[in-house]
Amino acid sequence: MARDLFGRNRRGPFDERNRDNNPEEIRVTDRRRIHVEDGDADSLPGDLDESPILKPSYVEELEARVRAAEQKTLEVNSRFEQLRAQLQKETDETRQRLNKAADERARREKADFIAALLPVLDNLQRATEAAESGSSPEIIAEGIRQTAASFEKALAAAGVEPINAVGEQFDPEFHEGVETVEVAPDDEGRVIAQHAPGYRMGERLLRPARVKVGRPAAMGKQAGD
Repeated sequence: MARDLFGRNRRGPFDERNRDNNPEEIRVTDRRRIHVEDGDADSLPGDLDESPILKPSYVEELEARVRAAEQKTLEVNSRFEQLRAQLQKETDETRQRLNKAADERARREKADFIAALLPVLDNLQRATEAAESGSSPEIIAEGIRQTAASFEKALAAAGVEPINAVGEQFDPEFHEGVETVEVAPDDEGRVIAQHAPGYRMGERLLRPARVKVGRPAAMGKQAGD
């Protein structure tokens, strides 16, 4: 075999032919990455296109818990609304019953008070008839006293109490001073007389008593005494 200038074997035409007939096998690995766009998904092979995307088991478990919690919340809210509506209905019914009972009690008390006043009307009518028939003043006066007694009894039955003011220390909350009179030092500021009685019902003042109140004597009179 002929050699070249550097001592290497020089191939002839025959060698080139042998090379074409028996080429040396060269193995190449393609390491390029394939980027698939959305539009190119249909062009992929079947095994790549149809492969499912699997979730981890703990993710599926968490999602199931979330769905269960949401369902439980809906059930609790629905039950709460039912209870709230039922409570509101019961409250309204109770309020209506209480109002009805209060109205009925007020009507009953009003009727009882009017019934207690009927004897007063009877006594007034008898006193009027006695005066028109020329009865004696004593009979007429007795009829008037009976009328006053019946009226006081009716007021007491309704819970009305008279205010006894005479001899008490003057109290502007229960007494209305309409007159003053000079008194001894021990009676200063006390109710000396009562022109009209006062009345109260429980803690409520219906009318203050109209009274005469003792005041200190003038300085000149005290010095003269």
